[in-house]
Amino acid sequence: MADGAAPVRRGHPAKRAAIVGAARRVFLREGYTRTSVDAIAADACVSKRTIYNHFRDKEELFATIVAESSSAVAEDFERIAERHLAHPDDAEAALVAFGDEWASPGVRSADHGALVRLLMAEAAHFPDVIRVWIRSGPEPVHRGLADRLRAMADRGLLRVAPGEEGDAADHYVALVQTPTTNRSFLNARPVPEEERLRAVRAGVRAFLRIYGPVHR
Repeated sequence: MADGAAPVRRGHPAKRAAIVGAARRVFLREGYTRTSVDAIAADACVSKRTIYNHFRDKEELFATIVAESSSAVAEDFERIAERHLAHPDDAEAALVAFGDEWASPGVRSADHGALVRLLMAEAAHFPDVIRVWIRSGPEPVHRGLADRLRAMADRGLLRVAPGEEGDAADHYVALVQTPTTNRSFLNARPVPEEERLRAVRAGVRAFLRIYGPVHR
C-alpha cells in the first residue's frame, strides 16, 4: 500500500460512505484480522465488487477510516482550542477549561479511542497506516496547540522561548491529557468527572511551574 490513503476511485459517493461506515463498525467489532471484505459488504448492503470500485484492498479501507476519524478529532480539537485559548485573560483558568473539555469523553472520542487501540494492536504490520494516523491527527493537533501556546506567550500569559512552543505543547499533553488517557485506557473505561478535573488541574499547575510568567 502507498504511504497514505489513496484518492477515491470511481463509484457513487453515497456507496462509498456506506462502505466506510460499515467497515468502521465491523473493524471495531471484529478487529482487523478477523474482518473480511465479505463481512463489510454484507453490513454495507453492497457487493464485494462495489467495495473494490472504491478501495484497492482491506488495508486501504482501514487507512481511510483512520484518516477520516483522526481528521475529525483534530477538527474537534481546533473548536475546543478556539473556545478556550483564542483570547484568554487568565492562563491557568483557560488551560484548565481547555484541558478538561479536551479530555472529556464523547461519542466520537470513544469510537476513535477504540480505533486507535486497534491500530496500536496492529501497528507492527501497518507502518503506512501509522503514518496516516500521525499525519491526520497527532501532527495537526500538536501544531495547533503549539500555535495557541505561542500566542499566549506573545501576550505575556506564558513564558515560552521562541522556537520552544513545540516542546511546550509536548509537555502540556504529557502533564494534562495523558494522565486521563492512561486512566481511561484510550476511552475504554469511564473516568469520573471529579477525577478527570483533578488530574487536569494538577497537570496545568505543573505545566505553569515550567512555563508560567515571571511576576516582578
